[in-house]
Amino acid sequence: MAATEKENLDLTELERRVRFELDCLGYPARPWTLPRSQNGTAVHDVIIVGGGQSGTTIAFKLLRERITNVRVLDRNPAGLEGPWLTFARMHTLRTPKAVTGPDLGIPSLSVRAWWEARFGEQSWAGLNKIPRESWQAYLSWVRKTVGIDVSNEAEVTDIEPLDDGLLAVHAKIGGVIQTLLARKVVLATGIEGSGHWSVPAAIANPLPRKCYAHTSEQIDFRSLAGKAVAVIGAGASAFDNAAMALENGAASVELFARRKKLPTVNPNRWMEFAGFLRHFGDLDDARKWRFMKIIFDMNQPPPQDTFDRCTRHENFSVRLDSAIERIAFEDGKILLTTPHGKKSLDFLIAGTGFTVDLAARPELARFHDKIARWSDRYRPPRGEEYPLLGDYPYLSANFQFTEKTEGSAPFLASIFSYTFAAMPSLAGSAGISALKFGVDRIVTGITRGLFVEDADIHLQSLRGYNEQELDPAAAIPGNAGPDRNSDAGKPQQEFSGMIGHGER
Repeated sequence: MAATEKENLDLTELERRVRFELDCLGYPARPWTLPRSQNGTAVHDVIIVGGGQSGTTIAFKLLRERITNVRVLDRNPAGLEGPWLTFARMHTLRTPKAVTGPDLGIPSLSVRAWWEARFGEQSWAGLNKIPRESWQAYLSWVRKTVGIDVSNEAEVTDIEPLDDGLLAVHAKIGGVIQTLLARKVVLATGIEGSGHWSVPAAIANPLPRKCYAHTSEQIDFRSLAGKAVAVIGAGASAFDNAAMALENGAASVELFARRKKLPTVNPNRWMEFAGFLRHFGDLDDARKWRFMKIIFDMNQPPPQDTFDRCTRHENFSVRLDSAIERIAFEDGKILLTTPHGKKSLDFLIAGTGFTVDLAARPELARFHDKIARWSDRYRPPRGEEYPLLGDYPYLSANFQFTEKTEGSAPFLASIFSYTFAAMPSLAGSAGISALKFGVDRIVTGITRGLFVEDADIHLQSLRGYNEQELDPAAAIPGNAGPDRNSDAGKPQQEFSGMIGHGER
């Protein structure tokens, strides 16, 4: 049997096992939300913006909670949801291979089960970290196996709160402007979901657009062959992009960093324990702030394999303590000035991260000024100031935006932000490590809202409930009814011990 045939058989058997395990854990099975419409237009219970790992997992969890009226929108073409095949340029995930989350605790949906079905147990045992392309393939398999549909090439341009409490989600889907209605909206829009990727004006203003790119953008690395390239920044993405330039034949790559030394300790590894990831959101604001200030101050080093990927090239160098003082463009060359002198370069890659700026998000622009930031809710004591943290939105315990002024924007309770914006409030980001914990919080918030809002309707349903489950006359062997029972009309004492006790 060919390897591909065996792989397909193994995956088919694994998918059968997934369906069995989901059936075993399917109680209670009844969908329970109530259909709504407005002027003949159906209303979605939940619209999820973003069909990557976070959006997929949240949609799956909602299905497990029997919320089936869900729409998932993603701006990218099918198969390119998330960063893994677009601007992520590492060879492997930075997270340990044992990570879980999209599986929701279903063993046969785990990445290990999928990997072993495709490549065998020995392959998994010998695997160090998961290649990013394989992670994307795994996510696509999960989505297909559990039955989550994604509307691709669907870009949300606006969220409009309506007077009746619904949200109008304006989107361009397949090039056509559409308006969708929802009771709840989840933003699962990745790291940049709280603002925008940042290219400092000192780079963008003097340089022609063809001479620079941000690490989040599509870059034709083959065009850098034979050229002198500068990379600004010292994070993992900066090193990833430096490696890509080197591997595509750049004449030289110099990485410029303000820091006097590279960080060597990764606080994200410290964070990976259940107590912190599940319960950080239960802390008071002062302790949340102190944790996050340390984590942000420490920053992340590039992974060792990413660093080695660059340093194996003799034409690579790291320039530490090299804040950029001036950038100019003369005679077709980039002139870059640092405290250590001037450099003449052909192309610049900005590994300058992102800026938290809710006003820059089209889906939030209409009401960004009504959203509470951390600076609106918490004043750190002297010595603990950190303005960057103050810019982040102050989220509820279930990832909802909160009001800057009480009563001014009650619709914000129906908009959930599962993006890097959640980091200071819940230690939940757009990453993988916290996913298994964050998804419980956000889905609890969504289902609570849907039920509480309809509680009176459910109460009326209970009042009218009359599905008979017990026929006392049929419960006694040989009893054909009152005409054949000499004790008819007398209390049936043998049943009294069970009344009110339910199942035993």
